[in-house]
Amino acid sequence: MIDWRQADWRTTAGRIRDAASSGAPVTYGLIAVCGVIFLISPLSGFGGAAHGSEDALLAAQAGYFERWGVIPAELWKGSAHALTTPFTALFVHGSWLHLLGNLLFLYVFGAMAEERMGRVRFALFYVGCGYVALVCYAAAHADSGQTLVGASGAISAVLGAFLYLFPKARVTSLFPFLFFLPLRFPAWIVLVFWFVLQWAAAQGAGSGPGVAYLAHVAGFAAGFLCAWVLHGRRTRVKVPATEGDSQP
Repeated sequence: MIDWRQADWRTTAGRIRDAASSGAPVTYGLIAVCGVIFLISPLSGFGGAAHGSEDALLAAQAGYFERWGVIPAELWKGSAHALTTPFTALFVHGSWLHLLGNLLFLYVFGAMAEERMGRVRFALFYVGCGYVALVCYAAAHADSGQTLVGASGAISAVLGAFLYLFPKARVTSLFPFLFFLPLRFPAWIVLVFWFVLQWAAAQGAGSGPGVAYLAHVAGFAAGFLCAWVLHGRRTRVKVPATEGDSQP
C-alpha cells in the first residue's frame, strides 16, 4: 500500500519508513481492537447458533447497539453511560463492509499521521476527534432515537490531519465514474474531493438509518484544525512524500 521510492525526500521519508516498519503500533492496534470487537459481537455472524433463533439474534444485535452506540436523544439527558457512548461507539461496526471500509482508510492514512504526531498524541487525537464528530452529529439530530456507531468520525479526522500534514503526498485512487482506473493525484485533491462529497451528502441526509455523513464532515474539520493548531506550518510536508492507495 505504501511506496517509499521517493528519492528526493530522504530524511523525513526515512523516519516514516522506520515508523511503518516498526508497526505504527497505535494505528495497527486500533485496527486489531476494532476487528476483535466485531468478531466477538453478535454482528459478525459467527455466534448465531448461541442465540438459538433469528429473532433472538436480532434482539441481541439491537441490544448491543443500544448499549454501546450513541443515541442522540439519550446523550443529552446527561447520564454517565450515555456520555461514554461517543467513545465506545468508535469501536463498534454494523457490518463487515462497514468495518473493512473504515479500517482500509485507517490503514492507508493512519501510519504516517501517527509518525508525524507521535504515538500518544495520535491516540488522544483519534479518540478526541472521534468523540467530537459523534457529538456534533448528535447535536444536529438531538431528538433522534437512531443508534450511531462506527469509527468513521475518527478516521475522517485522520484524513483531515493527513491533508494538512502531507498535502502533496501522492495518492492512488479508484474513481467509480472513471471505470475504477487507478489514477495518481496529490493528497489535497483526493481528500478535498472526498470532503466535498461528504458535505454534499450530509445536506440531503436525515436522522434515520444510513451513513452519518455529518459525522464525517465534523471529524474531517476537527482533524484538520487539530493538526493546524498542534503542528503549525513548520511541520508540513512541502514535497511529494509517499504514495498510498485509497477509494474515495
